[in-house]
Amino acid sequence: MKIAMIGAGSWGTAVAGIAAQNVETVLWARRPQLADAINTRHENIDYLPGFALPKALTATSSLAAACSGADAIVVGVPSHGFRAVLEEAAPHIGPSVPILSLSKGVEQSTLMRMTEVIASVLAAHPTDRIGVLSGPNLAKEIVQGQPAATVIAMRDGKAAELLQDAFMTPTFRVYTNPDVVGCEVAGALKNVVAIAVGIAHGLEYGDNAKAALMTRGLAELARLGVALGGDPLTFSGLAGMGDLIATCSSPQSRNRTVGVQLGQGRTLAAIVDDMKMVAEGVKSTEAVLSIAKRLGMDLPVAEFVGQVLYEDANAAALVPELMLRSAKSELHGMR
Repeated sequence: MKIAMIGAGSWGTAVAGIAAQNVETVLWARRPQLADAINTRHENIDYLPGFALPKALTATSSLAAACSGADAIVVGVPSHGFRAVLEEAAPHIGPSVPILSLSKGVEQSTLMRMTEVIASVLAAHPTDRIGVLSGPNLAKEIVQGQPAATVIAMRDGKAAELLQDAFMTPTFRVYTNPDVVGCEVAGALKNVVAIAVGIAHGLEYGDNAKAALMTRGLAELARLGVALGGDPLTFSGLAGMGDLIATCSSPQSRNRTVGVQLGQGRTLAAIVDDMKMVAEGVKSTEAVLSIAKRLGMDLPVAEFVGQVLYEDANAAALVPELMLRSAKSELHGMR
């Protein structure tokens, strides 16, 4: 079996390193210099410096070389560049191979999830063989071989099990789930919640405040996910609550880091300029709010983040407004 991993950022590299322990794996890097470094030094010097990669993992800067003959395609490109890279790769992708997205974002111009973008670009591809890998998975911990678990969501059960076998290792446990919509929505919205929790940390609020934001954020992502067709049980699983906890709690989380710095008073422009990698929540918040508006849904935590990100609102000044919303039952909107 051959897996083509498209995208050599930190998470794409980590996932490729997992697969390379089991099957032939080729990692596509946009820049030839990075591909050469991975092949010769067995290290991603740009995104995971100092972390050894399996010697069996090979890299290339040619999409044709990576995708041709692949039995499965995994796309780890940020949402804003996802479509363009996939369009370039499309002529080299087999007609019915399973395709997994690693991107936890929403396309800004269309409000499509990444699996919907895949189905749009590869219109003849079987949609039940298009899925997502999602869970509480921080790249540095994965490449260190620390124990972790994830979910492969795909409606074709046999294809999901094939990929499950390809990615399962003694330290990386893989579950399957047919709920592609729920897993994707959870992955996108948890980044928005992580920015909110980071803001609370930056404002030096305590654990009570952060726990409240995480819990109410989980309720928001579950409501939105169910409204879009997701299974309610997904949101209490690894792709929902699990990923939310990791992203909101870890200093390794880029989205949480953005929030912390916003809470400390830095401007978004300055924060983004300093970042080498993409924090999906910065772009996804606007798309999530647009989807919620289309559905007539109220997402207070996401709206709070949107005001801070896009309207230069003072986070500390907005907190009383968030706290003094009209009183209601905790179960309101959760059923």
